[in-house]
Amino acid sequence: MYVILTLLGVIVRKLDRRQARRFAVLIGDFMHRVLGIRRDLVYRNLSLTFPDKSPDEIRRIARGVYRNVASALLEVLNLPLIRSREDAAALVDIEGDTAFEEWRRAGKGGAVLISAHYGNWELMAMAFGLMIRPITIIVKRLRNRMVDQKMNGFRTMQGNRIVYPRQSVRAGLRLLQNGGTLAILGDQSDPDEANFGEFLGRRATILHGAAFFALRAKVPLFMPICTSNGDGRYTITVSQIDTSGLTFNKADIATLAARYTSAIEAQILRRPEEWFWLHDRWKRS
Repeated sequence: MYVILTLLGVIVRKLDRRQARRFAVLIGDFMHRVLGIRRDLVYRNLSLTFPDKSPDEIRRIARGVYRNVASALLEVLNLPLIRSREDAAALVDIEGDTAFEEWRRAGKGGAVLISAHYGNWELMAMAFGLMIRPITIIVKRLRNRMVDQKMNGFRTMQGNRIVYPRQSVRAGLRLLQNGGTLAILGDQSDPDEANFGEFLGRRATILHGAAFFALRAKVPLFMPICTSNGDGRYTITVSQIDTSGLTFNKADIATLAARYTSAIEAQILRRPEEWFWLHDRWKRS
């Protein structure tokens, strides 16, 4: 896998943007139609989430899912070409609500970012770090150690940092107390099976980490979401998740987690083809 990614990266970095988009379509369709990577899982999850959609509509969404995964992969391999704020701005626009823009202009104070495996989340992290401020990302360790190291090299090459879950509580709170920005993807299943709720209409584990950090450190919680413009560019839309009236206790952590889970669900329902349906989100239900 490491060798494949390395060779693919060499190829992709020689393509222009239009060629890369066409290549992504070919790879996505190959993954979908020929390799069938987790195809049964994707179709089952889409059918259960959208029972009113026809088989043709489900197939159209699934095709878009695989193409988006391929596009995100190729763009991740292109991250070494993004060396400056200007390079990031050529690919990404960032739009925020009033609360986010006020925090951005202040230029200080910690914050928690909660997002999802949606659009191109890796590009979003790099662009945010270059265009707004560097972030520390909580990431799961990949099984393939060499691929894990390669991905973390991409993630940290322009000033962002990473921390693994086991070290995240102490490191995250210290970061927030010192005015740093902590980023978490909150749409995967929780291996600890600590908390349950509903996700897209089915019982699932719900990650409370972002709520824990925001309420414990008393910092704002923002949700950036990266969506494709369809022309090789992306828009990152940032909105605040309301924490008013909430304090650091178990019930309020659950309330806040439900709020950002609902916000993530709403985005997936609007544009389902951009979410990572290949993950077995409900395996611990």
